[in-house]
Order: sequence, then structure tokens, then C-alpha cells
Amino acid sequence: MGDKQTVQVTIFHQNYTLRTAGDERDIQELADSVDQIMAAIAAKSANADSLRVAVLACLHLADRLRTLELELAQLRQRVDQKSQQFRLLLDQAIEGR
Repeated sequence: MGDKQTVQVTIFHQNYTLRTAGDERDIQELADSVDQIMAAIAAKSANADSLRVAVLACLHLADRLRTLELELAQLRQRVDQKSQQFRLLLDQAIEGR
């Protein structure tokens, strides 16, 4: 990893100073995404405090992650099945020479 740099972000009206070895634009985009999710949750729950909004945002992101992990697992399974089919076809083609 390269040298770490500091990045200033604002999430749900709170400023944070983060250190990253990656691209600061990526960190800013992530922070903006979290901020948008929290703002949307807060807009639907007028009396929710920031901790409750943060927990609900975490649940939202965890659900999104689980969905993507399931989709990835299904995609890997399809790729494995296709690879097996191609391997069998290749074996048949080689034997048919």
C-alpha cells in the first residue's frame, strides 16, 4: 500500500477525517452514498435519533451486501456449470479427432 492521506467527509451532518491509502474520491463517493441513505431514512422517521438512523442504514447496507453476495454465488455456480460443459465438449472434440 502507498502512503496514507487524509480525507474530510461529512456524513449525516457530522464531519469525519479519514485516512486512506486508496483514492480519496472513492472514499468521498462512499461517504456520500452513506449520507444519502441516512438522509432518506431520517426523512421517513421524523423522530429518529442519529444512532437509530445509523443502525437502520447499516441494516440497509447489510441487506444490499447479502443480496449481492447471493447474486455472485449464483453467477459463480453458472460459470462453473458452463466451464464443466465446455470441458466435456472439448474432451469430446479431442477424442473425436
